[in-house]
Amino acid sequence: MSENEDCWTCKIDWLNVLSSLGLESINMISEFKKDKVIKKISKLYGIETLMDLDPEEIDELVANELRELMKKEITLNVKKQEKMEKDIRSKMIPLKKGGIIRIDPRDFKDLDPNGSPEEIMKYFYNKLFGGDDDDDKDDDQDKVDEDNTGYYV
Repeated sequence: MSENEDCWTCKIDWLNVLSSLGLESINMISEFKKDKVIKKISKLYGIETLMDLDPEEIDELVANELRELMKKEITLNVKKQEKMEKDIRSKMIPLKKGGIIRIDPRDFKDLDPNGSPEEIMKYFYNKLFGGDDDDDKDDDQDKVDEDNTGYYV
């Protein structure tokens, strides 16, 4: 990019561009695509015209060009969000006070009904939400390539 292109690109508010595209992170837009959009807008409108525009107008131009360039990624992101919402809705039906969680009794054949309440809660948590509780993990068992044999000051 030339020095003149840098002047008008300082006006771009990438958070507004991301929100208009429905993306969560700037990392979802590759640097190649950002550069391509900036060069295309510079070529179409001219640097002097872009310097005179308001930042909101520039954000709208950049968002529109990125939308055209990233059609596939944006539709995949929307489909992923809809699938996640559908999965959450299928597991829980919201009510005014709390919710109902659908349970398959066959999943709980290994549950010890005479166990401690903490163990029962951990079992339900692991079965319903697919998560692990960090209390049971030991730091020495982590699969990290670190030297955990000594202390460093």
